[in-house]
Amino acid sequence: MYKYDGLLVHQSHDDDGIIEVVELAGVRSLHFGSASIQSAMYLDEPDQLALAYVRTMTCWMLFKETLADKALVVGLGGGSITKHLLQHFPDCHLTVVECRESVVRVARSHFALPFDRRLKVIIDDGGQYVRKRADSHRERYSLMVVDAFDHEGMAGSISNQTFFDACQAMLKDDGILVINLWGGTSNPVFQSAALWLGRAFDWKILFLPVTGRGNIIGLAFNSTPPAVTLKSLRARAAALEQKYQIDFPAFLKELKKHNASTLKQVIKP
Repeated sequence: MYKYDGLLVHQSHDDDGIIEVVELAGVRSLHFGSASIQSAMYLDEPDQLALAYVRTMTCWMLFKETLADKALVVGLGGGSITKHLLQHFPDCHLTVVECRESVVRVARSHFALPFDRRLKVIIDDGGQYVRKRADSHRERYSLMVVDAFDHEGMAGSISNQTFFDACQAMLKDDGILVINLWGGTSNPVFQSAALWLGRAFDWKILFLPVTGRGNIIGLAFNSTPPAVTLKSLRARAAALEQKYQIDFPAFLKELKKHNASTLKQVIKP
């Protein structure tokens, strides 16, 4: 059976709707009942990041050289971000919060999400999980990655000021929040999220549009921003590009272009 122009290799239903896995031209993709791709994996290179927005979410590595303690991921999907962190940061311990158990099963069965002692997957609503732990998990994480979308858009439970305030509380002083946002800068949903981020993180925020896509990746830095300059970032971007085959120099160029009002809050002259 074919769907979304590809071969349908899995279809299941849960209380939240349809989960489909489609293969086309060597790429396996995850869908939640629409043509929109939620996650993707190269069949011949399962460890490579197939989607442009996921590659762009790695831009946090420009500002943090190591990740040797704890990270929290809200929203699993096919597990691309989770697998990337496990593969490249062997000393990192990950907690992933995913609201749909069926999605976790499909990530295991069809997208090579590993069983790993460093990985803990929790079935819960990501927004509720974070808000409830703002005090008990205070200053616990060095990195938080939020990619919580369904077939309709950004999950409602993370679309509020309280969620972003809780993220700020749960990050260490030098922690970074990375979030996948949708829509152009004139989109009301994006504008609201940008305002919530700015208020929670004292405007130490940067935004990076995904080339050719509608996604915008947000970066928020806690009370101790990274001690970096544009010169040091250029050198790091070149080194990261060579190591990961991802265009980090272009990320840096776009960060500088799109963040004239907040760049000085994060980067030294």
